[in-house]
Amino acid sequence: MTDRSLDRRTVLRATGLAAVGGLTGLAGCSGGGSGGGSGDGMETEEPTPTPTESGGDSGGSGSASFDGWFDNVDNYDGVVDETGSDAVTVEVGTEANGGYYGFGPAAVRVSAGTTVTWEWTGQGASHNVVAEDGSFESELVAEEGHTFTHTFESAGTSKYVCVPHETLGMKGVVVVE
Repeated sequence: MTDRSLDRRTVLRATGLAAVGGLTGLAGCSGGGSGGGSGDGMETEEPTPTPTESGGDSGGSGSASFDGWFDNVDNYDGVVDETGSDAVTVEVGTEANGGYYGFGPAAVRVSAGTTVTWEWTGQGASHNVVAEDGSFESELVAEEGHTFTHTFESAGTSKYVCVPHETLGMKGVVVVE
């Protein structure tokens, strides 16, 4: 009987190790990555490209992700390419997110030294424009035609919101090259 118990244990142990080995192998295969992970074989997500790596995001089409920044924004459909322009206008209070809670366009790419002017439509109550990193901030205004300007001097990505309507999805991005 002892031999039969050892055989059963041996089989169970071998089956358990095979199952664990199979799961580890599957987890390692599911990532589809380049092998540059931490080596634990459990990473399954590929890194998110930076907006400037997506190349050719223009006219509202493109694939920049901004790390989920636009996940709850229904009027984001890519980065509008305005590189080469000295001045760019973004509307504040465009129809989006269940009312007049959008920036138009939601994402714009500009060259360093470009002045961006946000112009209020007068729709959707009071809005403001506040950089996530605190580098610029407008006053809270509802008046149609009100403007706020900021000149972007160096390359980078500036995410911004309308503070009262951020949870509704009123977010924007300026990508500076």
